[in-house]
Amino acid sequence: MKHVFLTGVPGVGKTTLVKKVCDALSGLSVSGFYTEEVREHGRRVGFDVVTVSGDRGRLSRVSSGSAAGGREYRVGQYVVDLQSFESLALPLFRNMQEGSGKQLFVMDEVGKMELFSQPFIRAVRQILEKSCCSVLGTIPVPKGKPLALVEELRSRADVKIFTVTKENRDVIFDDIVSAVRECLK
Repeated sequence: MKHVFLTGVPGVGKTTLVKKVCDALSGLSVSGFYTEEVREHGRRVGFDVVTVSGDRGRLSRVSSGSAAGGREYRVGQYVVDLQSFESLALPLFRNMQEGSGKQLFVMDEVGKMELFSQPFIRAVRQILEKSCCSVLGTIPVPKGKPLALVEELRSRADVKIFTVTKENRDVIFDDIVSAVRECLK
């Protein structure tokens, strides 16, 4: 096992668990990104990509009609800002250097919005093969048409998947930390 992915229904606490695991592994070399909800007046209006170091960029926002010109990437009511996502996320992959010691790379999430980016798909495949790097990530539960890269991740022999539920999310933490520590040995 070299990589750990969490899966579960939206809103079950995958991102919260990933952040807690990273906090528990303080002192290790950690890079990557999280996806966070953006709320206005208590209503979700989109998602941002936030790097482990705290930089923030737009991933998507609720659509206010059709975009003028260009290709619009949509997931439900959200329009994906591919340029913003790629400009923040892709350099994180490039910055992972082969070198001394294992590094943890966080990918929260490998989902529909992110998978509009072909450079992102290539970067995910490349980082999974780096010997210096283990990945802690999240993937959606299968629903509707399968997402090719997500199914590829599920079927890899070097990936351990934890299914997060409301019932187990408070007790699964130690198992996830142990699995990630094992990957980093």
